[in-house]
Amino acid sequence: MKINTALISVYDKKNLKQLLKLLNGLKVNLISSGGTYKKIRKLGFKCQEISNFTGSSEILEGRVKTLHPKIHAGILSKRNNKLHSKQLKKNKYKEIDLVVVNFYPFEETLKKTKNHTKIIENIDIGGPAMARAAAKNYKFVTVISNPNQYNKLIHELKKNNGKTSENFRKQLSLEAFLETGCYDSSVSNYFCRNSNNYFTKKKIFHGNLIENLRYGENPHQKGAIYSSKNEENINQIGGKKLSYNNLNDIYSAILISKSLPNNLGTVIIKHSNPCGVSIDKNKLLSLKNAISCDPVSAYGGIISFNFKINKKIALELNKIFIEVIISKGFEKDAIRILKKKKNLRIIDSKHMNFNNEINTSQIFNSILLQEADIKKFTKSNFKVVSKKQPTKKLFNNLIFAFNVCRFAKSNAIVLAKDNSIIGIGSGQPSRLDSCKIAIDKMRKFQKINYEDEIVAASDAFFPFVDGVETLVQSGVKAIIQPSGSIRDKEIIKFANDTGTILIFSKTRHFKH
Repeated sequence: MKINTALISVYDKKNLKQLLKLLNGLKVNLISSGGTYKKIRKLGFKCQEISNFTGSSEILEGRVKTLHPKIHAGILSKRNNKLHSKQLKKNKYKEIDLVVVNFYPFEETLKKTKNHTKIIENIDIGGPAMARAAAKNYKFVTVISNPNQYNKLIHELKKNNGKTSENFRKQLSLEAFLETGCYDSSVSNYFCRNSNNYFTKKKIFHGNLIENLRYGENPHQKGAIYSSKNEENINQIGGKKLSYNNLNDIYSAILISKSLPNNLGTVIIKHSNPCGVSIDKNKLLSLKNAISCDPVSAYGGIISFNFKINKKIALELNKIFIEVIISKGFEKDAIRILKKKKNLRIIDSKHMNFNNEINTSQIFNSILLQEADIKKFTKSNFKVVSKKQPTKKLFNNLIFAFNVCRFAKSNAIVLAKDNSIIGIGSGQPSRLDSCKIAIDKMRKFQKINYEDEIVAASDAFFPFVDGVETLVQSGVKAIIQPSGSIRDKEIIKFANDTGTILIFSKTRHFKH
């Protein structure tokens, strides 16, 4: 399809010159509006302003300028339809063969202001409307909806002497509908947040492709990573490319790290489950304690630090085999040391925050949506139900264990001592089995004395006394769990009979 007339109306006016030069050489008539018209003229090219083309001045402070029958009839007319041609001729409308648009930067506006009125004014109407019209009529019209497509268009026009092929136009049509769809998703999601209504009757999701991965969980599965923002959300500063499984583990690790006290905490992840966590104030000891929880599982795992890595930590890390290191920044000496291992993936997480408070999961034709379980615990979230009361230190250790427990797959049992995890049992159909696994891990890797203040956390209530009894017999002095079992009174009685501290959480924290 030969291009005779092009309409150009863009917010992002960079890199126009090369495209305009080619269109000028092909004797394409240019139509434009507002700031784009001024830019084209400034670059030295002839152009007709929209208001002169339509015979109507823009109105409502620029809200209406391209929303005109002459524009949309020119874009939407079927060139092989006699009625369409007759109606264009009757109304003295011209066919428009190329539409070049990009939209007001809505996402960028959200970063700059919280002023609702300003945000509303940066919702583009005319641009998406023209892009949709051109995309719908791709059999006759070429649509450019992103500056990244300029070079593709230039190559196509040069190759075909000013024409575009239908396959080329069809691909650009797809890309245009993706652009408008993502744009609408950004706007609708903003309104959801603004009205605090995430669970609406209809839901729109969007993502920008960050990278096609080598494969998914297994080599026979394709995989890719998308971001709901316009930029990559993982800052990798060294090592091999990240795999699907790496990314899954990285997000799990960062989620736990960010839930820990500020600038404290080492987290080790294997297959998206924690296998070692410590918030010891001595950062080197924090690392050693996290590893000692389960050194076998830590091998080849992912380590995340909720603080900046220094030279001492880096030297210690180079003694062990790990796939990924995540940290809230790195000292120069630390980076130099860690980069000696060329394959070691190094991630800086200091700019990653809990911006998304909604989690999604998709299977078959359904999408599960829920609020994220990321709120930080305080003592007000819990109630001591045993006669024996915990010390402040012990209570804090219980809350720490309970926090880690909610990130382990259910049924989950976590054992802790002195702000370090010493045993984890997770992902079992039986809570009693999880208790036994956690105890076995503790006995295998820890030196335990009877006097040690070992605490246990459970992500849901114990349905029977047997789980609590098993923990107490292993040396556990205090237990924290959600309430809700029909046998809560039996469990409280058992705790009182054995002198065990028992604390009930007001909320349950399964992670399936």
